[in-house]
Amino acid sequence: MTALRTLIHASDRVSKVLMILAAAWAFGLTFVIMADIFSNNVYGQPIYGVREIVMNSIVMIVFMQVGYAIRSHSMLRADTLLLVLPLTVRRIFLAIGYALGAAFFVFVIIGGVEAAAYAWTAGSFEGEGALRVPTWPAHFAVLIGSAVAAVNYLVAALIDVFGLEDVESISLEAGV
Repeated sequence: MTALRTLIHASDRVSKVLMILAAAWAFGLTFVIMADIFSNNVYGQPIYGVREIVMNSIVMIVFMQVGYAIRSHSMLRADTLLLVLPLTVRRIFLAIGYALGAAFFVFVIIGGVEAAAYAWTAGSFEGEGALRVPTWPAHFAVLIGSAVAAVNYLVAALIDVFGLEDVESISLEAGV
């Protein structure tokens, strides 16, 4: 049970840290976008590279927050059907859903490792001219976010399918 608690606490902490970093990044990004709009409207000159920064940032923000969304049960889920099913059938459907969710993110990792390695080793960039934005941070954010998401689907399965609500309440009450 201690190993399970450790896994849940670690999963919660990593998810929350990534969510906070993504929120801070999104907040900072608003100032970059506002500066670009101001520069374009006042001086008639946009800030070069903002488009590329925003494109890569959106991907990073989404994948950095997906683990927290899964862990906090904020992912899209049709509870209406689950609530009327008997507990055993509900747990079967939850297990299938969690397994499919974890498998999806494992496949994202498998499909993204080569692209991330290439972006890192080849020095892949987006944009031309004054500002070229490296693409490797977005690739690695996808890999890290997908790994956290897959682990969080497994944690959710342990809690919801096997009835370990007491472990979850300890973790969530501790503010982890």
